[in-house]
Amino acid sequence: MTEVEAELARVMREHAGRLAAALVSLLGDFAAAEDLVSEAVLTALKRWPEEGIPERPRAWLFAVARNRGLDVLRREARYREKLALLRWPGDSEPDDRLRLIFTCCHPALPRAAQIALTLRVVCGLTTAQIGSAFLVPESTVAQRITRAKRKITEAGIPYRVPDADELGTRLTEVLAVIYLLCNEGYLASGGDAAQRRDLVDDAEWLAALLHGLMPTEPEVAGLLALIRLHRARAAARFDEHGNLVLLKDQDRTRWDHGAIADATRLLARAARHRKPGPYQLQAAIVACHAEAKTWADTDWPQILVLYGLLLAHAPSPVTRLHRAIALRHVAGPAAALDELSTMDTELARYHLYHATRAELLRELGRREEARAADRRALELTANPAAQALLEQRILA
Repeated sequence: MTEVEAELARVMREHAGRLAAALVSLLGDFAAAEDLVSEAVLTALKRWPEEGIPERPRAWLFAVARNRGLDVLRREARYREKLALLRWPGDSEPDDRLRLIFTCCHPALPRAAQIALTLRVVCGLTTAQIGSAFLVPESTVAQRITRAKRKITEAGIPYRVPDADELGTRLTEVLAVIYLLCNEGYLASGGDAAQRRDLVDDAEWLAALLHGLMPTEPEVAGLLALIRLHRARAAARFDEHGNLVLLKDQDRTRWDHGAIADATRLLARAARHRKPGPYQLQAAIVACHAEAKTWADTDWPQILVLYGLLLAHAPSPVTRLHRAIALRHVAGPAAALDELSTMDTELARYHLYHATRAELLRELGRREEARAADRRALELTANPAAQALLEQRILA
């Protein structure tokens, strides 16, 4: 990859959502906005090798896309009406991306399509990353996104944050998008980076914006608390060489205990509404880990109870996997391995399933089976830190 290609990839990775939001607000059309971005990138590939990478590459890309958009608007006789809306995304309204998220999460679209479209257009994730989040093929994700964009254009779905009485019908999908964005940043599914802090920052910003819009909605507060609890432990998750440090081995003095206390207070305020949901429960699980002074102090029975409640609210094979991990610390590795055996089909292509199974097998003295499970996990992950950890285990 050339220097120009690398810089373009960086800018699009970090700012694709803001650029898309600004262009959709200008044109009111997803397909046209994507065409403008594509043309700007192609122009950069032609001009930057000769002229050099501009000092403000993201503003340069927007200027090219904006000028091309002006040509489109002039042809459509809407130039004067839209001219006042033209501005670099850095100066746009703070909730531009939130508007776009609510547009993508319109109830006229199937739920899976809503989430896939938003992660692609607003958050800038690739179809491969979205497929990894959904545990479905990349081609399936691409089809969902194409159909959703066509539906938005044909139905004339408005680009706006819905009225208060409409928020509830879209909230589940909006929360899911922000949650999946945080997950991708917390442990990247591909690329050279093990984590994407910019995505976690974006997720927290969007969750805080949503919390300001819906301050009495406990699940919004729960998600915001969950993200902040994860961020509070970020400094200890990787060593100086970029290697993943497991929770039991992390230096807890490097955690931001002030942020942990703030997040747990936010979670406690949400709990007063007595409307438990999956994000509050997940935040409560992370809080159990974050508040333990040492690994040995972890309240595993409480965590196991919380996972049981989470399964009742939002059943999923991944949650069952995490519950099995908690079960290992309460009832032992054999009980946890038995639990894992019930989900081998559903999680056959999920690397953490095989990595967890390997740990349990190793603890039971079944080392060759453990190595085989680790090798399968290695085949299924593209995260460099996870790959390095699995390779170490295989060679041990």
